Amino acid sequence: MYFSGFADEAADSIEKQIQVTKELGWQYIESRNIDGTNITEISEEKFEDVYQKLEAAGIKINCFGSAVANWGKDPRDEKSFTESREELKRAIPRMQKLGTKMIRGMSFGIPRDLAPRNPELEKKIISELKILTAMCEDAGITYVHENCMNYFSQSYQHMDYLLNEIDSPNFKIVFDTGNPVMADNKMGSEPYQKQTSWQAYQQLKDRIAYVHIKDCVFKEDTGEIFPEMDYKFAGQGDGQVKKIIKDLLENGYDGGFSIEPHMGAVYHDQAESGEEKAKYNTYLEYGKRFMQLMTEIKAEVNKKD
Repeated sequence: MYFSGFADEAADSIEKQIQVTKELGWQYIESRNIDGTNITEISEEKFEDVYQKLEAAGIKINCFGSAVANWGKDPRDEKSFTESREELKRAIPRMQKLGTKMIRGMSFGIPRDLAPRNPELEKKIISELKILTAMCEDAGITYVHENCMNYFSQSYQHMDYLLNEIDSPNFKIVFDTGNPVMADNKMGSEPYQKQTSWQAYQQLKDRIAYVHIKDCVFKEDTGEIFPEMDYKFAGQGDGQVKKIIKDLLENGYDGGFSIEPHMGAVYHDQAESGEEKAKYNTYLEYGKRFMQLMTEIKAEVNKKD
C-alpha cells in the first residue's frame, strides 16, 4: 500500500511538487500538470529536467494523469480519437523511462444531445478504447479508466457493458470516491438521481487497480460538464470515503491511494500567506488528515480481525 497525489494541486513547479510529497513522507506523485502543462505535452527538454529532479529526490511517478479520451473529447469527432492516440504515444516512452506502470484515461465526453444509451456510438468508443488498451498492452502498462464525467460512467449499466466488452489485464478501474456524488445515474427515465459512491464502488470493486481520494457535497447543476460542488477533507463529504476504504482493506486491497483535494486555498488566509503558499498548505493539510484517517480505518480493520 502506498500514498500518492495530484501534486499540481499543491504547486505548479516540479520542485514544489517534490517538496510537498517529501514533506508528507511519500515516495509517489500522480503527475498531471507541470508548470500548467500536462506531463505528456511538455517538451523533451522539460521532461528530461523533470526526470533528473525526480531521480535526485528519490520520488517516483506512479501514474500519469493524462487527458487521454477525457471528458472534453467528443466521441463523434474523429479528432478526439487521433488526439488520444497521439497523447498515449507520447506518454509511453516517458512512462517507460520513469518506470511508471499506469496511465489514467477515460471513455470520452458525454454528447448532451443524444440519449444516454447509443449502441452505434458505444460500438465506436469501445473500438477506440480497445486500440488504446492494445497500445498499453504492448508497452507493458495499464490503462486505468476513471469513473469521471465520461461516457461509460453515466450509469452502473454503462460500466457493466464497458467491463464486459474490454477483457484485458491491462484495462482496469481507477475509482474516485467523490466523482459519483456529482454524476447523474442515467438509467431509466428522467429525472435522474445522482449516483452514490458506495453503489458505484460495489459495481466496480472487482476491477479496481487504484483509488483517487476526493470528497464533496453536491450543491447544484450548472448546465456545464461539472456541477457546483463543495469539496471537503476526506471523510467529511458524501463520498463515503471511510466505508469504501474499510471495505477495500478488509478485502485485501494493497494498492495506491492518490489524493485529489480540489479544495484550492479555501481553508487559508490568502491575504496573510499568499495564494501559492495557501494552495500548498491546503494540499499538505489534506494529505496529513488523510493519513490520520487511514490510521483510524486500519485500527478498526485490525480490531475486527
